[in-house]
Amino acid sequence: STPGGGVTRHGNTRRERAPLGPPGDYARGLYVIRATRGGSGMTEIRPSAAPSAALWERDEEVAALARAVDTLCADRSSPGGLLVLRGEAGLGKTALLAETRRIAERRGCTVWSARGGETLRSVPFNVVRQLLQPALVSMLPEEAREYLGDWYDIAGPALGITDPGDRHADPQGVCEGLVAAVRRLARRDWPLVLLIDDAHWADQETLYWLAAFAERLADLSVLVVVARRPGEISGVSAAHLDAVAAAAGRPVTTLSALTPQAAAGLTRATLGENADAAFCREVWAVTGGNPYETVELLAKVQDSELEPVEAHAGELRDLNRSARGGGLVARLEQLGIDATRFAWAAAILGNDITVALVARLATLNVDDAARCAELLRSARILTAPDPAAGRAGTADLEFVHPLIATAVYNSIPDALRRAMHGIAARIVTDSGRGAASAARHLLEVHPDDDEELVWQLREAAREHLAVGAPDAARRCLERALEEPPRPEVHAHVLYELGCATFLTAPARTIGHLRTALGMPGLDGDRRVDAVVRLSQALLHNDQMEEAVRTVEAEAARLEPGPARMRLQAVRFMWEGLVAGETGSPGRSERLAELAATCTGRDNSERALLILRGFDAMMRGENAEEVVEVCDRALVNGRLAPGLGWTDSEWGVELLLMLASAYAYTDRLDRADSLYNEALHAYETAGWSGGHLVLAHAYVGLGHRRRGRLEAAEQSLRESLRLAERVGRGLPLYWTATCNLVDTLLARGHAEAAWEVAERHGFAPPYPSTIVLPDPRSVRGRLLLAVGRTKDGVNELEAAEKAAAA
Repeated sequence: STPGGGVTRHGNTRRERAPLGPPGDYARGLYVIRATRGGSGMTEIRPSAAPSAALWERDEEVAALARAVDTLCADRSSPGGLLVLRGEAGLGKTALLAETRRIAERRGCTVWSARGGETLRSVPFNVVRQLLQPALVSMLPEEAREYLGDWYDIAGPALGITDPGDRHADPQGVCEGLVAAVRRLARRDWPLVLLIDDAHWADQETLYWLAAFAERLADLSVLVVVARRPGEISGVSAAHLDAVAAAAGRPVTTLSALTPQAAAGLTRATLGENADAAFCREVWAVTGGNPYETVELLAKVQDSELEPVEAHAGELRDLNRSARGGGLVARLEQLGIDATRFAWAAAILGNDITVALVARLATLNVDDAARCAELLRSARILTAPDPAAGRAGTADLEFVHPLIATAVYNSIPDALRRAMHGIAARIVTDSGRGAASAARHLLEVHPDDDEELVWQLREAAREHLAVGAPDAARRCLERALEEPPRPEVHAHVLYELGCATFLTAPARTIGHLRTALGMPGLDGDRRVDAVVRLSQALLHNDQMEEAVRTVEAEAARLEPGPARMRLQAVRFMWEGLVAGETGSPGRSERLAELAATCTGRDNSERALLILRGFDAMMRGENAEEVVEVCDRALVNGRLAPGLGWTDSEWGVELLLMLASAYAYTDRLDRADSLYNEALHAYETAGWSGGHLVLAHAYVGLGHRRRGRLEAAEQSLRESLRLAERVGRGLPLYWTATCNLVDTLLARGHAEAAWEVAERHGFAPPYPSTIVLPDPRSVRGRLLLAVGRTKDGVNELEAAEKAAAA
C-alpha cells in the first residue's frame, strides 16, 4: 500500500487508487475499481457504474435515477417525474444527487440545484432562489419580464429580481407565481432536472412552493429529485414535505447503511488489499456502515499511517471520534485560535462563505484569514465549492459536510455566537442588502433593550410581508417584542404582528390586537384599523357576536365623524353576513335611518349605502330603489379610490354585497362589470387564495343569472378547485359548491349535481353566514331532481322558515 496513492496488487485484482484528498471529494468520485478475474477472501460489493465511494451498494438507486432521466429525455411530451431520497446524515444522498447530475448532463439535460441549510431556514425563498439562479442570472431584466409575463411583478420580488414596493403580497399568489415561473422556464430549458438537497432544512416558503409544484408535474416535462433526512422538522414544513412525497406517486427511496462486505471493499479500495478481515470488520462496526463516516475514518487511518491489521483495530474508535462531535471540536482547537475563529465565522455565515467576509466577521487580517482557510481545508473541515454542482454564487468555501457545519456552529459559546450574529447583521446591513437579508442574524442577537434593533426587525418584517412571507415577518416581530420595544412603540409592534399573523393564525391575531388596544400608543386611524382587523379575526374565528360588540364599543367612544361611521358600517356588515336577524332586532331600520343621511361624500358613507342596498335587496324591497341606493355609492359609475378590490381598508365582503345587490335586481351589466373587475384585479395582484375563489364563483353567478350555463359551470368548477386548496367548511367553499350544484341543475345534469354535492359535503349543517343562492333551497331542488321527493319537500319547507325569519 502506498498511502499517497498509486497502484496496489493482491492476487488477481488490480486497483488504481487516487489519494483521498479533502472529504469534499467524497461525493465526487475518487475510487476506480477494476476487477480482472478470480480473487479470494471476503466478497466485496462494488458500484457497477459510478465511481464514488458514497455510491457503493447504490446500484438500484442509480438505476432508478437513470431510468427517470431517460423517461424525461424521450420527448417534450414526457410526463414529469419526482423522486424522493430519504436517509440519515452521511448515507450518500448528496452523492446520489451528484450522480443524477452526471447522468443528466451526459444526456444533454439542463440541471438546476439547491440546498437547504440548518441556519438558513428562517430566510424566505432561500432555496427556490438558489434553484432558479442559473436561469435568472443569464437573463436581462427585459428577458425575465418577457418570460414571466404577468407573473413578473408577483413572483419577481420573492426571487429577488425586482423591488416589491410597499405592498402586502398574498402568499398563495406568490406561490402560484413561482410555479408559473418554473413552468415557463422549464419549457425554455427542456429537458430540465431540478435537484434539491437537504430539503428538511429548506425554508417554509420554498417547501410551500415545492408541494404546489409537485402536484402539477403530471403535465410538465421536468424531473425533480429531492433528498431529505427523516424527521428533523415538524409542523407546517413537515406537512409540505409529506405532500411532496405523496405527489411522487412511487415509494420514497430510503437509503440504508453499508453492509459489512461493502465496508470491507471500500476499506481495501482505500488502504490496499493487505487490510485484513478483522480490521475491515471493525471499520464497519465503528462507523455503523455510514458511508460518510467510513470515508472520514479511512482518511484518518491514512493520515496516521496506521497499518490496517487486526492489532490496530482497537485504535479505530478513537480516530472515528476525532472526525465528529466533540472530537471534531477538539481537532479544530488544535489548529489554533485564529483557525477556530475562522471556522466559527464561517458557521455563522452559513452560505456564500468568502475569505474576505469571514475575515471581517472573525476580525482577522486577510493574510491570516487565507492561512486559516488553507489549514481548515487541509483538516477536511472546509473545502472549495464543487463547480460541477452548478449553483451560482461567489463563495470561496463551504463545509465539507453539514454534520461538520452543525458541530462547529454548536461549539461556539452561546454569548459569543449571539454577538457574532450581531456583527454579521451589521456587515450585511452595511453592504446595502437591507434589513430582510440581515434578519436571520438579528433573530439570534441577545435581547438588550436596543431601539435600533427593534426598528430593523420591523423593517425586515415589512420587507417579508411585501414578498409574501408572513411567517418570516411574524418571527421578526415576535423577536422585536423580546427586546423589548419602547413603551410608545410597543402597541405598534403588536399591531403589526397581528396583521402579519392574520392570514395564518386568526386566534393568535386576536390576542395580539387585544393587547395592543389595551396599551397606550395606538391612536387615530391606526387604532380604528386595529379594531376593524380585530373584528375580522374574531369573525374568521367564528366569534361573530364578539366581533360585533368590539366595533360597537369602539364606535361608542368616538365623536361623530368618518372614523365612527366606518366602525358603524363594519358592524352592520358583520351583522348582515349572518343568516337571519334573531340576534339583532331592528337592524334594518337602524341601517336605513343612518344611510338616509349619507350622500356618498367619503368611503364610510359609501360603505353604509352599499350595506343599505344589500339589506334592502335581501328583504325584497323595491328593486329600483335598491339600485338607486347602490348607484350613490359609486363615483361616476365606478368604485371610489380606496374602495377597490385589492384595497385593504374594507375587504372583499362589502364589494361582493354591492355586486350581488345589482345581480339580484337584474342590473346584470353592473354586476358583471364588478365581478370581472374583481377577477382581473386578483389575478393581476397574484391573490390566488380565497379572494380568487370568490371572484370565479361570482363571475359564474353572473353567467348563471344570464342563462350562460356552460360558461357558468366552467367558472364555478375553477372556483371549487381553488377552494379545495383554501380549505373546506369556509363560507367561500359553500358559495362555490352551492352555485355549481345550482348551475348543474339548471343544465338538467341532476346526477352530476348530486355527485358534486356528495363529494363536497353539500348537506346540513349549513353555514351561519349568508350564502347566495340559499343552500337550503338549492339542496331542496336537488333532492327533488334525484327523486327524493319527501326529503326535498322537507328541505324547502325549512328554507321557507329560515327565509321568513
